[in-house]
Amino acid sequence: MDAVRAVLIDIDGVLTVSWQPLPGAVRALREIRAAGIAVALVTNTTSRTRASVAETLSGAGFPVSAEDVLTAPAVTAGYLADRCPGARCSLLNSGDIREDLVGVSVVNDEETVPDVVLLGGAGPEFDYAALNRAFGHLQRGARLVAMHRNLYWRTDEGLQLDSGAFLVGLERAARVEAEVTGKPSPAFFEAALTRLGVGANQALMVGDDIENDVLAAQRAGITGVLVRTGKYQPETHRAASGEPDHVLDSFADLPALLRR
Repeated sequence: MDAVRAVLIDIDGVLTVSWQPLPGAVRALREIRAAGIAVALVTNTTSRTRASVAETLSGAGFPVSAEDVLTAPAVTAGYLADRCPGARCSLLNSGDIREDLVGVSVVNDEETVPDVVLLGGAGPEFDYAALNRAFGHLQRGARLVAMHRNLYWRTDEGLQLDSGAFLVGLERAARVEAEVTGKPSPAFFEAALTRLGVGANQALMVGDDIENDVLAAQRAGITGVLVRTGKYQPETHRAASGEPDHVLDSFADLPALLRR
């Protein structure tokens, strides 16, 4: 494992499905930790805070803390502070993530006109009224910032629609292009590498989304590892815009790959 100093790991579909550990995932992460390899859990999850994610994972046996978790909302907070400090943001998201949106001014009242429409993960909140309200803000000049472009994710009940499916409609209807802060944004991977203190050539990215996790990481100079769990589908793999550096049946196989 000497050639690799850090591993970036997606959570949903790689370590867990519906927050239940996948077979062998806990053991594999413990083995990687024991080898002295730095770990960052990089996730587009927008339904939970970093602290909540870490608590759930550690309760399932994973050796992680909140400091190991980098979420799209946390990266988004830094992005907004840099690009549009003080902006009033209309947040459309399923779940309470304000704890991770440090410094972000969220204004969801009817009277305030927002500077930014901020899109998180989809859920029951994404009804017609909410999407039409966001459309109205965009027509009046608000910027569109999306935490990710995920079209769907895997649950114990099968694939479920995510906000990327609605994002495309908002972009086309309002004739704007979203600024994406989570994966596959290069800034997201840069933030993870900076946190770990390693270069791209010293890191692996493990994910179940071939485009947003793996190929995006490879474009950033990181070795990409695709796992055949979670949202992985053979037809998506065949139709992808590139080929992963490595393909594994599951995260449980990663320690053996690292030893090779």
